[in-house]
Formats: sequence, structure tokens, C-alpha cells
Amino acid sequence: MQSAFETIEYRPTEDEPFMNPRQREYFRAKLENWKEEILRESRETLDNLQEESQNHPDMADRASSESDRALELRTRDRQRKLIAKIDAAVKRLDDGTYGYCEETGDPIGIARLDARPIATLSLEAQEMHERREKVYRDD
Repeated sequence: MQSAFETIEYRPTEDEPFMNPRQREYFRAKLENWKEEILRESRETLDNLQEESQNHPDMADRASSESDRALELRTRDRQRKLIAKIDAAVKRLDDGTYGYCEETGDPIGIARLDARPIATLSLEAQEMHERREKVYRDD
């Protein structure tokens, strides 16, 4: 087992076997750290919302506060969905399917996974998916 320091210093490359144990550990740590950061930010958001829930006698202050609150809640909803995707990625790490495209079964690629560790499609499959979406959106 590697120390956390070694995991942080390590950077996966295309030159090594795809999804070897060291790469899997790297991506697991990356996903878990990301989730912890989101949860920490969520706790801070909830604390801020509780502090903000005081009455504002001024209508402009109240409107501004309500607008901020709505934005915070939308952000929280996006974070909740992101946590679900992170959990799904960790599950794929556990079952051995992490890093492989859902559509083609091909490796997604280290650079793409490093940039977007919750990716489920290879770059090519993602581009095809977006082109299909654009075609249907333009109708």
C-alpha cells in the first residue's frame, strides 16, 4: 500500500499498463478527495444559508438574499448529482469497469480521465454523442 504522499506525487501515463493497480489507486484517491471537497463546500453552504436566514427589513436586501439563496440551492443540486457520478465511478473502480468506454469498451484514456475522472465515454464516443444531441436539438 502506498502512502498518500506517493499517490499525490504519482501521475499516471499512457506508457504503463492501462488501469494497473497504481492507476486505480490514483483515480480512487482523486475521486474520494473530490467528493470530500464537495461535501465540505456543501456544509459551508448550509452554514451560510442558516446564517443568512435572518429577516431583512430592506426589500432590496431581502431580494438579494433570496437570489443568493436560489443560486446556492441550484449549486447544491448540481453538487448532489456530481456526488452520485463520483460514487458511480468508485463503484466502477470496484467492479473493474472504470476507465473503459460504456459504448465501445475501449480505454477512455489517461489524459481524459485525469481531466474528468467521472467520464464514462471515450473522447470519440462523447463527440459522437454530442453530435447526435446537436442534430436532435436543431430539429
